[in-house]
Amino acid sequence: MNLVTVAVKNVRRNAFRNALTVTGVAVAMLAFVLLRTVLSAWTIGAEYGAKDRVATRHKVSFVMSLPRRYVTDVQQVPGIKATTWMNWFGAKIKGRETEFFANMACDPATFLEVYDEISLPPEQKAAFLENRQGAILGVTLAKQLGWKVGDHVTLQGTIFPGNWEFDIVGIYTATQRSMDQSSMFFNWAYMNESLSDTRKDQVGWIVSRIGDPAGAATVSKRIDALFDVRDIQTISMDERALQASFLGMFATLLKALDVISIVILAIMLLILGNTIAMGVRERTQEYGVLRAIGFLPKHITLFIVGEAAVVGLAGALIGVGLSIPLINGAMGPMIEENMTAYFPYFRLQARDALVGLAAGALLAMSAAVLPARRAAKLQITQALRRVG
Repeated sequence: MNLVTVAVKNVRRNAFRNALTVTGVAVAMLAFVLLRTVLSAWTIGAEYGAKDRVATRHKVSFVMSLPRRYVTDVQQVPGIKATTWMNWFGAKIKGRETEFFANMACDPATFLEVYDEISLPPEQKAAFLENRQGAILGVTLAKQLGWKVGDHVTLQGTIFPGNWEFDIVGIYTATQRSMDQSSMFFNWAYMNESLSDTRKDQVGWIVSRIGDPAGAATVSKRIDALFDVRDIQTISMDERALQASFLGMFATLLKALDVISIVILAIMLLILGNTIAMGVRERTQEYGVLRAIGFLPKHITLFIVGEAAVVGLAGALIGVGLSIPLINGAMGPMIEENMTAYFPYFRLQARDALVGLAAGALLAMSAAVLPARRAAKLQITQALRRVG
């Protein structure tokens, strides 16, 4: 028998009340972990962005285009190994206009060189390079839309009006999380040749693979300096920074979710604090007896804080334990399949689970500090006279 085991045994003194507290903590922790998973899934593109890729866009806004000739200029910048370009196409499926998915025009040869984490069977890669109307889909998107290699599909243009026909020539997988599996890519030349003279030869952004990931900032400065004296200036950044800039449009929403997750922890703190305070009040006489037979104030503090830690950790373990099959087994696959454009990866991250467990124990111990200090400071005679 030691102070730790006594603290554990004390949890069973009022089993019903502690069971309700553990349940409350578990529910709060489940909500907390779910919110953190939503935030992680939304920002995962920035976290897994390639370190050896630099993106260049219009200095004013991402929605403004750059001249196609800029690609040739960027290719000459020291430190760059390969360069490609893309345009956001933003087309919809006829009859399924509410179904959003990423579709982009690219230069197939250079695109596959710069994004070498894209994996395609040799025959599908060859078809993508040769077929002017050929398009490739990520495996997740193909499953969502029900498309397969050999299908002929028609998309309705929004940014580029009209009916656009494509042959599905490949289904790709990604060997790294820097590329999602929920996008569609097709030949930029097919789009460009169909545009009016005022819209031709414009690219949305340029992406370059660099030799030294540590030199991304230097290469970015070199690219932007090249166009400082041009009519259209650029801003270049590594891929992680580019993804983070996209998230800036949702900054308010992400901040709100972050605040809500903190509020949930505050509610959990109040639940634990109420239970602990009630338990301490009921056992005041017992603490007086312990002090009378030789226990020190620090021992009383350890009893109370230890019991609180057990309750908090138990609730956190149950909450996190339930969240793993709920998020990774049920919600994750469903969301990835049906909301792949927004959440290509929706899984509980190990760090979020560990934060949840640590928060459960630490918040419980924090909630116990004040009642423990009061109990430890009571005079023995006052404690023995106290009626809970």
